[in-house]
Amino acid sequence: MKNSESLKKNQDFQKVYRNGTSKGNRYLVMYVLKNRYMKNRLGISVSKKVGNSVVRHRLTRLIRESYRLNEMKFDNSLDIVVVARPQAKDRSYQEIESALMHLAEKHHITGKNNDEKISDQDN
Repeated sequence: MKNSESLKKNQDFQKVYRNGTSKGNRYLVMYVLKNRYMKNRLGISVSKKVGNSVVRHRLTRLIRESYRLNEMKFDNSLDIVVVARPQAKDRSYQEIESALMHLAEKHHITGKNNDEKISDQDN
């Protein structure tokens, strides 16, 4: 994550939960909040309800890698918290990546949507 950092502190997670907007799909829930930094900060939460530590860490790695490979598509200056739902447990990388990008589009934080907005304003 060259343009991003991790959210590590509980108070940062709580701030995003309280003040951010949330959208969800079958496998993930994403909370997004603007921050004052020039880079994104990604936090990942996987509850014990999802599975044992091996399962939770695998899901964490899948989500982090999905974000890393699509990082250039995201807007800057965002705090993003991704919460894995129990249904995400046995999913493939492609399904997790698809779910993550679907939520990013729902939040309108991908560059693709920004290009459309800019082109609409030019007309």
